[in-house]
Amino acid sequence: MDQALRRQERGQEVSDRETTRLPVEQSQTELTASVRDTSYAFEPSSQGQRSGSEEGCTPFLEIRHLHKSFGSFTALQSINLQIRRGELVCFLGPSGCGKTTLLRAIAGLEAQTAGEIWQDGKNISNLPASQRDYGIVFQSYALFPNLTVADNVAYGLVSQRQPKALVAQKVQSLLDTVGLSVSGGKYPAQLSGGQQQRVALARALAMSPGLLLLDEPLSALDATVRVHLRNEIRALQQRLYVTTIMVTHDQEEAMAMADRVVVMNHGVVEQVGTPRDIYQRPATPFVANFIGKANKLQALATGNGGITLAGHKLYCPQAPRLLPGQGLDVYLRPEDCSVHDCTALPPIGSAPAPNGSPVLTGVVEQLEFLGPVCIVHVDVQRLAERHVQLQLSPAQCVQLDIQPGRWLQFSIHAQQLKIFAQTA
Repeated sequence: MDQALRRQERGQEVSDRETTRLPVEQSQTELTASVRDTSYAFEPSSQGQRSGSEEGCTPFLEIRHLHKSFGSFTALQSINLQIRRGELVCFLGPSGCGKTTLLRAIAGLEAQTAGEIWQDGKNISNLPASQRDYGIVFQSYALFPNLTVADNVAYGLVSQRQPKALVAQKVQSLLDTVGLSVSGGKYPAQLSGGQQQRVALARALAMSPGLLLLDEPLSALDATVRVHLRNEIRALQQRLYVTTIMVTHDQEEAMAMADRVVVMNHGVVEQVGTPRDIYQRPATPFVANFIGKANKLQALATGNGGITLAGHKLYCPQAPRLLPGQGLDVYLRPEDCSVHDCTALPPIGSAPAPNGSPVLTGVVEQLEFLGPVCIVHVDVQRLAERHVQLQLSPAQCVQLDIQPGRWLQFSIHAQQLKIFAQTA
């Protein structure tokens, strides 16, 4: 009889957990969306080291032909994306590109118009947010001002009616991990912005989610704190091996933190790749122009990888194979140039650089000092666009005596040009 009673009580406890839902108010619904019921161990995952056999396995998160419309406005169009277990992926793009809408669709906070979302082999497309396995940190952090730090972190655990002793243990472990060991009794208003961000992160991790969603979590912080915390978040994510998606408009943030970056524009994915890939090998003109700084120049195809730029013939094996005379858009990074001389009087002629690259001449218009680098604005008459930006070190500017009004000679590294066929 006692054994039967205990089995009945355990069954009722499981039933209570399965039927428990967070309060319906939006501010609370969005705070702790993950309701994964699992024993908590705030330690690195047993899968923290990737094996060779994991490559090519089923993605942890997969988005298939996702569309989202608001009336006649299309916010997302045919999004297809695969995210591997343990990856940190950044959604990067200008305001209004759809990156936050995509994050909210993954979270179940926005219903997609069409398409599917699969997580860990399960179709979660129509599951409500409260039944999806994720934790989320919002841009505003959305902490309960009337609850202590410890109670904010414990909110989801308490909602699941986990034992008090276990909740206290988990909360303290989380606070230790995010560097707030002695702040459990404080209220959010007593914390700095960086500390509030840590509390929000601890709360998102409290349920041991399979997926961590970060919606511009560092945008409200000053530059120094932002750099420090992004390093902390990245280190924690790698240690816990939690699959993470972060929305950001900060390119440096995406480059520093992400395993891969999803570059978005007008509701479509322009390119998915490592930070190095999207910077050095942009797939579209938008990516070439949006990521980092670039000079957009015009050139003509001459066939077999040859182009004509500012009257100079260059061999660029990376150029698209087009008929001679067809127009090209050429993107030149400011750092992909070599400055040879800067003089008070216009130079007479210009020999090719030692590596055979053509040398262009222009007048220095402006010099921007940005600390570790200087941006030199040059007016080049032989270019249709005229204006070119070059990146040099402050020491180079002093050595060459680069000043507005002086004549500057520089060569272009043809192999580094990003070249695309012109479109109407």
